[in-house]
Amino acid sequence: MIAVSYHNRVNVLQPPGFASAAPFDRAEWFALLAKEGGLDPFIALAADGTHTLAMPLMREGRMLVPLANWYSFFWRPLATPGANQPALLQAIARKLGRQAHRIVLWPLPDEDRSATMLAAAFGAAGWIVLREACDTNHILRVSGRSYEEYLAGRPGTLRTTLKRKAKKVEVEIHTSFDPAAWAAYEAIYAASWKPAEGKPAMLRRFAEEEGAAGRLRLGIALAEGKPLAAQFWTVESDTAFIHKLAHVEEAGPLSAGTVLTAALFEHVIDQDRVEMVDFGTGDDPYKAMWMEETRPRFRLECLRPANPANWPRLARAGLRKLRDRT
Repeated sequence: MIAVSYHNRVNVLQPPGFASAAPFDRAEWFALLAKEGGLDPFIALAADGTHTLAMPLMREGRMLVPLANWYSFFWRPLATPGANQPALLQAIARKLGRQAHRIVLWPLPDEDRSATMLAAAFGAAGWIVLREACDTNHILRVSGRSYEEYLAGRPGTLRTTLKRKAKKVEVEIHTSFDPAAWAAYEAIYAASWKPAEGKPAMLRRFAEEEGAAGRLRLGIALAEGKPLAAQFWTVESDTAFIHKLAHVEEAGPLSAGTVLTAALFEHVIDQDRVEMVDFGTGDDPYKAMWMEETRPRFRLECLRPANPANWPRLARAGLRKLRDRT
């Protein structure tokens, strides 16, 4: 028998332990979202006595959405190893109809079948599920290559730039949290073309935690002692995650951002021996210089068909589907 319960505290995601392969699967991440990110958790939990599955959600108006923000590369349910995920998901989906008439889930991966399993579970529980691709994830599979072997396959223009500029730029890579290095990162970010940081306290706390765990890779590029470019990476479960990058205008002529990216690739490939580099979401053209594959991210809109508030949305979706067929 499967029991479904709801919780407003992230401590329910602590041990006995959900399987984790990325920062965004860990209880600590959801605790950060709640404490530093200012989000209010609504966690749906299904347990069959042996295994547990959790959907970390939150309310947004009258609908339920993922407990996530713009720092999250993806969102997916969490399950203990060996759990019957389809059955547990379907149990949650049946009960959630009493909590909301509309649930929107994104950005979902499907290389692990998360999007497919969720769509099937909600569909079997009586929801109408609308599925669409909503974003792109750029990745590199290292496939046993050394950094030099990887670099040999990059575009000639990139290799020429690195050959000409690398000696003019000094690079520091911090694997533990250093307040001075983080201050340099924040100053570079504030002076860059990037919009203002949404939750700087949350990001700093995340960097501190990753540094304490040995997962931080914070890179700073300098010229004549002046910080010009900064990048925030982490390494976990044989994957390097590229979270943030920025440079000031003066970095352009020296290609300081490019030199820094190359130095971090060399570090994670040759020293950390990662199997994959994940450049997050966003189909920015410059990512194709460094990465070799893309993976889609999906959005599921789950609607209760008997609720009149959903009828206009269902009608529009039906008309669009009919138009696409003709």
